[in-house]
Amino acid sequence: MNIGITYDLREDYLELGYSEEDTAEFDRIDTIEAIETTLRQLNHQTERIGNIWNLTRRLCNSERWDLVFNIAEGLHGIAREAQVPALLDAYNIPYTFSDPLVLALTLHKGMTKRVLRDLGIPTPAFTEIHCESDVNKVDLPFPLFAKPIAEGTGKGISEHSIIHTQTELQETCRHLLSEFRQPVLIESFLPGREFTVGIVGTGSKARSVGVVEVTLNSNAEPGAYSYENKENYETLVNYLRVNDETAQQAEEIALAAWRGFGCRDAGRIDLRADANGIPNLMEINPLAGINPVRSDLPIICTMYGISYQQLFQMILDSASERLNLN
Repeated sequence: MNIGITYDLREDYLELGYSEEDTAEFDRIDTIEAIETTLRQLNHQTERIGNIWNLTRRLCNSERWDLVFNIAEGLHGIAREAQVPALLDAYNIPYTFSDPLVLALTLHKGMTKRVLRDLGIPTPAFTEIHCESDVNKVDLPFPLFAKPIAEGTGKGISEHSIIHTQTELQETCRHLLSEFRQPVLIESFLPGREFTVGIVGTGSKARSVGVVEVTLNSNAEPGAYSYENKENYETLVNYLRVNDETAQQAEEIALAAWRGFGCRDAGRIDLRADANGIPNLMEINPLAGINPVRSDLPIICTMYGISYQQLFQMILDSASERLNLN
C-alpha cells in the first residue's frame, strides 16, 4: 500500500513563533521518522504529507494515497483534530483512527461527559465556566478540579488545578479563561488511583492491550498528571503494570466508552478512582500520541510485550478490515 502520513511537526510551528506549550500536542521529527520506518518495515510505501495546509495543496494537485496514517492534531478551533479527517472524507480517501465526529466530540471535555452520562459510564460531576461571572453559579462541593475544556497533553493542568476554596476557584478560572481563551471545565476532584488503558481495534473487535497505573514521584508537581509532569515524565512519573480488581474495572469501563463513542483502530482512555474506589472516566484519547519512547500508548504496549511494529500492524489490520482494503 502507498500510505501518506499527515501530522503537525512541532518545529514548523516553533519557527512561526508559537511557544513550547502552544505546540505541546504536536510531534517532533523522531516520531515521524519512527512511523515512516515502521510502515516501511511492514512492506508499505510511504509519503510524508504533513499538516492540513500541505494536505490541501497536494489534494488540489490531484495527489492520492491508498491510505493516510493520520496523527494531525490541528492548530485552530475546538474541532481542530477533526479537520484533516473531514478533508480526507470529502475526497473519499481512507485514513487510520477515528472520524471527524468522534475527534471533535472527545476533544470537548464537557460534551464528552454529557455522552458518558447518557451511556451510563461513571464520570465526575461537572459544570462549565464560560465567563468569570459563571464562577458564582458553581454548585459543587470542594475540592474541585479545573482544566481547559478542549486541550490535551495536560495543557492548563498544574498543582493549581486542585481547588479548595472559592478564592482559588475564582483565581484559577480567571487565569485559564485568559490563557487558553476557551471555557473551563470544573469537576468534582477524584482522589483515587489513576489509570490509562491502551485500546486497539474497532467496535466489537476492540480490545485492551493493557492497563497502567500512573503514579507521581516525590519530586513531581503534586496532585495531577499535569503538563509539567508529562513533559518530564522520565524523572517525575512512574508507570505500573496492574491487573487487580480496580484495574480490571477500569479496563471494562474504558472499552464500554470506546465502543459507545465509536472510536476506531487505536487510542487511550484515562480514568481515576473516586472516593469509593470506582474508576471514573476522565478523558478519551482517540488520537493518542504514538512516539515509540515518550507516548503512553506505546509505553503500555511495551510493558505488555507488544512491540512498536506489532502495534502498527494491529492499527493497520483494524483500518484495513473496516475499510475493506484487503
